[in-house]
Amino acid sequence: MDDDARTAPDDDALGADAEAPTEDGPDGEQSDSAGTEADPAEDVPKDVQEYTRFSKIDGATYDRANEFLRDRTYITAREWAIARLCADFRTETGVEMTKIGENLPELVPFMTDTYSPQAVNQARSSFDEKVRKAGATFLYGAMCDFYTAEELDELMYEVTEIAKFLLEVEGVELTVDEELAAEDRISSVMREVRESSAALRHDELQCPNCGHEMETQDD
Repeated sequence: MDDDARTAPDDDALGADAEAPTEDGPDGEQSDSAGTEADPAEDVPKDVQEYTRFSKIDGATYDRANEFLRDRTYITAREWAIARLCADFRTETGVEMTKIGENLPELVPFMTDTYSPQAVNQARSSFDEKVRKAGATFLYGAMCDFYTAEELDELMYEVTEIAKFLLEVEGVELTVDEELAAEDRISSVMREVRESSAALRHDELQCPNCGHEMETQDD
């Protein structure tokens, strides 16, 4: 496909919105929050004050972020944000779910209510379940011979662009060389997946599509 036909998400796709934030998604999903507004008079932990992961979308609403994610992924905005926080606020003894829930409005611009530790854990568990299901769906699609190698490359490019955009929103800076190297590694892995799956589907040691001779390892 021509380069100009490959479009990454718009830079303002998760930008600021004039509407008041809400934590109910477009499908009516409830946030299961603790239901109490954050008290600005409370002391905010230093690591929370210094947390800038979502600063690029300061001013965005939950609805805006949720719409972007639901159009392109299986996850909601709250699942995305809380999964990211659980990874960033992990200690040797586990995830600081109480700290995350109590300081959620300070940590994530589009979240307005505090959460209980149980609500934080529920959102993270929901994220984990959706990743497993999406991963199984994608891997089956890559292994089942429904797509050509070129179609898989195009598919990987599209999903990688969305993933990179979310990483950039979280503050990850990628150079052009790093992006290209990552794309090459992903394409190489997908080619190996496709070739290996062909060996699983067929008794012969030659790929029925391209004639590539595949090697097997004795147990």
